[in-house]
Amino acid sequence: MAEPGRLTIYTRVLRAQIRSQAQYRLSFAFELFASMLTNALDIATVFVLFSVGGGLGGFGAREVLLMAALSAASFATADLTMGNVDNLRVYIRRGVFDSLLLRPLSALGQLMAVTFALRRVGRAVLGLTLYTVALCVADIDWDIPRLLFAIVVPFTGAAFFCSLFVAGATVAFWWIESGEVANAFTYGGRDFTSYPSNMYGGWFRDLFTLGLGFGFVAYFPALALTGQPDPLGVPGWLHWCSPLVTLAAMCLAAVFWRFGVRHYRSTGS
Repeated sequence: MAEPGRLTIYTRVLRAQIRSQAQYRLSFAFELFASMLTNALDIATVFVLFSVGGGLGGFGAREVLLMAALSAASFATADLTMGNVDNLRVYIRRGVFDSLLLRPLSALGQLMAVTFALRRVGRAVLGLTLYTVALCVADIDWDIPRLLFAIVVPFTGAAFFCSLFVAGATVAFWWIESGEVANAFTYGGRDFTSYPSNMYGGWFRDLFTLGLGFGFVAYFPALALTGQPDPLGVPGWLHWCSPLVTLAAMCLAAVFWRFGVRHYRSTGS
């Protein structure tokens, strides 16, 4: 009998994880509901601020909803697929990561499979649903490029956050207690992208919007879809560059991960 392919092995591991997590159905249902509620509250927080100020960064409710929903959909999808890779620091501390390296499979692929959290599916589904609603109510002059961009951009945003999760986890090869620093860029980045970037000021805005690329998750894509000019003066063609920025982020995260794995020296125990 032929040996199962790598994809088949990953699929079996995922199925085992899903069965174990769904075994206690009531507990799983509560976790799923709580996960969806958290995502809904994140969106609600944005509109609490909107109701107080009457606007955010000069944008109306429909534009703000589009940015917030796109950020929520992107982050929730990334959190579903890669959010638990930050458990790498626990695996390194306990020496478990060594066993992943002994198998003829991708260490990152195994880490994704064994830490998969099914309860986060609800957040991803709710985020994509809110994004669909936001597209319907936003003032968008639809054409083929905008339609294709609207389909692609939540997944490029998710891939961008996945790159951050991987890069943040990789730091644990040198600094075990790096979790809070990594969270500042992943969960902090989620909060940053939920609001129009022009709300922030000075070097902080420039660093996160353009320097680190967070503006390409929701802010610039929303401007591209609605056709609005950027109050910050960024040229319009740059609003469409989210896929290119995400590709660069993925390449950098992959190089950093491979560098970390090559220089890993085990726990010594």
